[in-house]
Amino acid sequence: MSEKEALGDTKLNEEQTKENNVKLEAGDGAKHAEDQVQLDGQEKLLPTRLYKRRWMIVLLFSSYSLCNSYQWIQYGIINNIFMKFYNVDAFTIDWMSMIYMLTYIPFIFPVTWLLDKKGLRVVAIVATALNCAGTWIKVASVRPNLFAVTFLGQLFCSFAQLFILGMPSKIASVWFGSDEVSTACSIGVFGNQLGIAIGFLVPPILVPNVDDMDELAHHISVMFYITAGVATLLFILVVFVFQERPKIPPTQAQATAYSIPPEQYSYISSISRLLRNKPFILLVITYGLNVGCFYAVGTLLNHMIIEHYPGEEVNAGRIGLTIVIAGMVGSLICGIWLDKTKTYKQTTLAVYFMSLVGMIVYAATLSLGHLWVVFITAGALGFFMTGYLPLGFEYAVELTYPESEGTSSGLLNCSAQVFGIIFTICQRKIIENYNTLAGNIFLCVFLLIGTIITGLIKSDLRRQNANLLAKAAAEGQMSGQDYGATALISELQTPSSQA
Repeated sequence: MSEKEALGDTKLNEEQTKENNVKLEAGDGAKHAEDQVQLDGQEKLLPTRLYKRRWMIVLLFSSYSLCNSYQWIQYGIINNIFMKFYNVDAFTIDWMSMIYMLTYIPFIFPVTWLLDKKGLRVVAIVATALNCAGTWIKVASVRPNLFAVTFLGQLFCSFAQLFILGMPSKIASVWFGSDEVSTACSIGVFGNQLGIAIGFLVPPILVPNVDDMDELAHHISVMFYITAGVATLLFILVVFVFQERPKIPPTQAQATAYSIPPEQYSYISSISRLLRNKPFILLVITYGLNVGCFYAVGTLLNHMIIEHYPGEEVNAGRIGLTIVIAGMVGSLICGIWLDKTKTYKQTTLAVYFMSLVGMIVYAATLSLGHLWVVFITAGALGFFMTGYLPLGFEYAVELTYPESEGTSSGLLNCSAQVFGIIFTICQRKIIENYNTLAGNIFLCVFLLIGTIITGLIKSDLRRQNANLLAKAAAEGQMSGQDYGATALISELQTPSSQA
């Protein structure tokens, strides 16, 4: 299970060491590799180790991510019930979902700066504290004249999301080996997806559409109390269990990153390098288009289902559940596939294209009058559309190594929130002025654009190159010669076959 431990005192000769160190990483990584060797003062690879605790860390993260993402959709999926209880219009309830997107856009940069400066533990504590506070504010808002209070609670939860969405790839890189990072990232995203799934399923069950306002207030109160209890437990667990990072890094890529002195890292310079990275910018656009479509579909799902199948609030939630559960399966399969094959561009392009196909089929079958057909087509859509989430995260880390995973993930999510707000508002207006088919065709057009742009992304797998070169150097040291390492270095310096 573990990576190679520190090699003994065996050293390469001076010329071999100079050659391997200079060529240790591709692109920007070379500079950091040279700094590492100079700072370490040794002509050997740094020790690496995998800890069993890594699974507890990623599962705890997934749990509090679940609790937060559940609240994103808990109002929207019973949109008509909350409209009646608080006496507000549908667009106002839409903002209970869109506030998650809106708060992310201006605040993601200071949050990613905090993640880089203070680390995983501080960010995890802040996230769970904000989420816990938001749930208890909602508990105090169960009266028809207190919509502003329930909105405040949702605002707190939306700020908590800022400290959650960019974490999966960071946790995967900091805690997991090179053959596990995609799977670990998928597990991190898995929690977010499962929370959305529960958000689709549970509110329609806990809060039935009854006319008696006192009974309705009781049902809403029960839902809010359950959420607050879970959020409080998770906050306590994070405070006492969540650890910043392992004592010994899991991979040579992380060992190299650890060796960079904090004073040599500039957050502004990192952002600048990312914005000049053309393949990454194309990925930011395509990720935003895909995930933005998912946000719009999730926010307006209740409205679309009720329009064609009146009185089916519970089945609307079950269809949402089907979308996300299928996506969770897709995420795990894609994560395992990437760890085995490292075919980032091919897999991302294939999943993106199938998301487009799934959206076309879903749009064409929604109005046929058969709910079982909608369940099947929605499941197929979810398998690919939400299964794409961890692919985008991991592909971004590969394209941007050795930049901070939190920063690259933050930019991806910022793009998703921008497109999510635009698509939700536009699709709502199109549905109201025309019909649901026109609104879904609107999303299909942008998924087609995203598929084309994904095909134009040049694949430059910097993190994989760094790990492969480090392993080649280790084999060269163990055999007393570096012929194999030099051959691999020459091969990796040629243009990527995936480009």
